Amino acid sequence: MNSVMQEDDVSRRRITVDDYYRMAEVGLLARDARVELIDGEIVDMAPIGSRHGGTETQLMELLSETVGSRALVREQQPLRLGDCSEPQPDVCVVKRRQDYYKGAHPTPEDTLLIVEICETSLSRDLRRKIPLYARHDIPEVWIVDLKGAQIHFFRSPDAGAYTQVSADEAPGVVSLTMLPDAAIDLSAVFGT
Repeated sequence: MNSVMQEDDVSRRRITVDDYYRMAEVGLLARDARVELIDGEIVDMAPIGSRHGGTETQLMELLSETVGSRALVREQQPLRLGDCSEPQPDVCVVKRRQDYYKGAHPTPEDTLLIVEICETSLSRDLRRKIPLYARHDIPEVWIVDLKGAQIHFFRSPDAGAYTQVSADEAPGVVSLTMLPDAAIDLSAVFGT
């Protein structure tokens, strides 16, 4: 009999969103901790450098102007994806709601677009977040890769994967899948 435990034999306990909030309430998570819950695991978020922060502000402004009063644009706010995931996308466009989501965080049914901005986390975002968003039928996700100077587009989720995937170094004017009459000019995203 083999006494060496293989990694596959290790059982892991996924925590729920409710567990996550209880941990914060009792002080197990610092109030200013930059973490998010992904598939039942607490994951550290990368620090926000000036290039990341500036790009986020630029996209917030562009998206807010583009969607106007048809939707809400949220910045680094929780998105409830089932019982075991609550990521905090850099930018999230959600359906307009009269209470501005004061009663509960948005869910996949509320979400029109997610934008993740990365300088060092591209492989992690592609490996963990894109499949998570696809499993929850988020209709459109953009990953703005600052290091590679390109935007990755993921659209049309089906059976837990995106069926339309592309990347562009100079995307120009792009329409939002869920608001086709809303077009945004992304040509200046990688400018100074």
